[in-house]
Amino acid sequence: MINGDARHASPSRRSGLRRALLSGGALGVLVALPHVALAQDVTDEGAETREADQQVIIVQARRQNETLQDVPVTITSVGAETLDNYVMNNVSAISARVPTLQVQVGGSGSGGQLSLRGVGSSNISAAFDSAVAFDFDGVQLSTMRLVQAGFFDMKQIDVLKGPQSLYFGKSATAGVFALQTADPTPDWEVGMTGNYEFEERGYLINGYVSGPLTDTLGIRVAAQWNDIERFIELQPNVNSGNGPFRGQSSLLARVTLDWEPTSMFDANLKVQYMRNEGDGAVQHSDIFCGANGIADPVWLLNGLVAIPAGYDCNFRDKQFFIPDSAPALAGGVPTPSRAAGRNGVPFNESDIWFGRLLMNLQISDAIKLTSTSGFLNMDAVDFDCYAYGGLGPAFSPIGNALGIPGFLAANAPALGATNGPGVAQGTGCSDPVNQLTQFTQELRLHSDFDGPINFMLGAFYEDREFVFETAQQAVNISLIAPDPVTGFTYDWDKRHVTKTEAVSLFGSLIFDITEDLELVAGARWTTEDKVQTIAVPYLHTFLQGPGFVRPGFFSGAIPFSDSNVSPEVTLKYQANPDFNLFAAFRTGFKSGGIDNSALPSNSLSQAALSGNFNSLIFQSETTIGGEVGFRSQFNNRRVTVNGTAFYYVVDDLQVQNFDAVNVQFITLNAGQLTTKGVDLEFNWRTPVQGLTISANGTYLDAKFTAPFVSAARIDLDGRRAPRAPEFSGNLAFDWTIPLGGNLDFVMGGNALYSGEYFADQQSFNDFVQDDFVTLDGNIAIGRSDGRWKLSLIGVNLTEELFVVTSGPRPFLPPGGAGGFGIPRGDDAVVLMNRGRRVFVQASFRF
Repeated sequence: MINGDARHASPSRRSGLRRALLSGGALGVLVALPHVALAQDVTDEGAETREADQQVIIVQARRQNETLQDVPVTITSVGAETLDNYVMNNVSAISARVPTLQVQVGGSGSGGQLSLRGVGSSNISAAFDSAVAFDFDGVQLSTMRLVQAGFFDMKQIDVLKGPQSLYFGKSATAGVFALQTADPTPDWEVGMTGNYEFEERGYLINGYVSGPLTDTLGIRVAAQWNDIERFIELQPNVNSGNGPFRGQSSLLARVTLDWEPTSMFDANLKVQYMRNEGDGAVQHSDIFCGANGIADPVWLLNGLVAIPAGYDCNFRDKQFFIPDSAPALAGGVPTPSRAAGRNGVPFNESDIWFGRLLMNLQISDAIKLTSTSGFLNMDAVDFDCYAYGGLGPAFSPIGNALGIPGFLAANAPALGATNGPGVAQGTGCSDPVNQLTQFTQELRLHSDFDGPINFMLGAFYEDREFVFETAQQAVNISLIAPDPVTGFTYDWDKRHVTKTEAVSLFGSLIFDITEDLELVAGARWTTEDKVQTIAVPYLHTFLQGPGFVRPGFFSGAIPFSDSNVSPEVTLKYQANPDFNLFAAFRTGFKSGGIDNSALPSNSLSQAALSGNFNSLIFQSETTIGGEVGFRSQFNNRRVTVNGTAFYYVVDDLQVQNFDAVNVQFITLNAGQLTTKGVDLEFNWRTPVQGLTISANGTYLDAKFTAPFVSAARIDLDGRRAPRAPEFSGNLAFDWTIPLGGNLDFVMGGNALYSGEYFADQQSFNDFVQDDFVTLDGNIAIGRSDGRWKLSLIGVNLTEELFVVTSGPRPFLPPGGAGGFGIPRGDDAVVLMNRGRRVFVQASFRF
């Protein structure tokens, strides 16, 4: 097993544990200061109860308002104040508060990945729905490109753990990431927050105007601008058209209308626009140089061309080697690519429109009908080079072996013409266009009878069209010469269009067996139909022949359909108002489909030759299992302790591996993954005035429990799942200290601990990330009524750098006789977290 930092493993682990103990000790000192902090002597029990009531968190884990303590679902909820205090404006930032939640952002394919309790979907294929469903204001969205989008002006974020198919539908086999944005306020408010970040040199400004237009109509208009100058710092030897840094910027704007003309009807409309621009799709991806410790060259055209990697093998220095396209490959791009004319300089652009209309009709005192309509339109394009290396001068192993001078210039003249020292020679470039149009409609009928039996009935419909089109350089044939007919320098252009139609019927019966014992039983029936067509309108002239599809290839309709029934049963016992027990049996379903990563030189050409496209189809993923838990509060609800033990089996886990030597994607279903463990949650409003301490911890045992032969031709049966640390948790405190004169001093901190984990699912020698601790903190001073506040915020203060995911670097030397004396490559692409960030923040509210 390769250790994540084998040369410094033991000191790093000791250092991480030492930091965890020190941070825990610091919090212990704070708790031990009641005399200094003027501990409260509570004499008014009513006041104490009112304070406890203010701490109640409302969630919609079963599509209706319930308190977090009452709902029999394992949830971590992050409120608006915490999101603002730590500048949590993207999905990856939430992982510091949710143990076992792993987030990958950026790259080609799906553009992102969410993993929870060791269960997640591939970040390579855009054909996979996420196993952790993405729920935005009650609308389930099917693209992980939204992981790249920021969020703002939030009410709260809830992470539901375990399968949630009954209430949230398909593609919730591992859990749900649910965002709730803020709604109009009953009185007029204007708020604004400005941040400047010193490490990445970024500006983040957002604001809102909210209030009633009439007695029945409220409005909220909010917007955010984020501009980061040094999002990525490149290695000094990277001569990039973007300069020494890669930047990112985004604009988000949202309008919310809330209308309640009568007590029997209300409607809430949200419309949001997002524009994102940046200097490439590859983000914090660096290279781990493997067991041989050397930077493997980029191996092309069966050894005709080898390009020195260029990177320094130090993947923890926050400097990334991401080259521009090789000059020989940067010229012609098949129409209508938006990468044309950019001279091989990476970029990314996306435009997303989102709309949601929520309507509630009180049919009678006991029956309510809820309608949720959702619309999403996304148009995203990016250009980057996925060899993750390449710095001239290139050489030819074949030429060297034969001892022929000038062999490279004679046999790869286009490369030879620009093969200078220090010239960026990025290969494996592509310009994927992702276009998605999605419409969803859900209807739910709820009852609220006085008797022991109530129900919820619902129906769901989704219509979606996803277009994935890309020109690619997987062979990089234009290093020899551009296409003599068209002048294009790309190997091919391919276009996948996938149309999806899904229908669900669901319902649950709520039976109060006694006043304290509740039984809920329900099921969701889902049928989903997908049809994909594949076109290859262009193929480089030099590649036309055996082993490739013909230019102008069109597959015709490739269908997939499946149906499923997902039952769920929950039993909850309310022992007293502050203690309940629950047991749940849950199942989940995520539809299969047709892969859109197949290359015209590999799996697609083989399918086209036989006329059978079954090799491109992956099967549906299902989850079955259950959990038992308790919810408790005591000491007048000042202390909360919750716990859950869970056991789930995921069958046919949808996986995509990458063969870095043969340069092909392998889409398959892993036989079985079993995830089991314990979640614990603690919250204490201490006797120290204004001091709250909270913690979350998870023990996780997630393993492959059936034969699963990966792309490396290794059976992973019995190996731990990727991104599944055995132990993880966080410890946080928030302390508000009144200073008098309507001023407060606020301080807070959060320590996240993660045990070691595999970062990939290829072999038993995959990269292993050591255990680590990250520390966040903030201090602030402001008015007690929230009218203004000045803050200093630190995220990842100790600059702990860790690997989120890994995978073999494309175009590795094959070794052996075909390697001409160059050893087999073992370099791995590792996606890193962001480093330390320090913000100064000013906020105002009127």
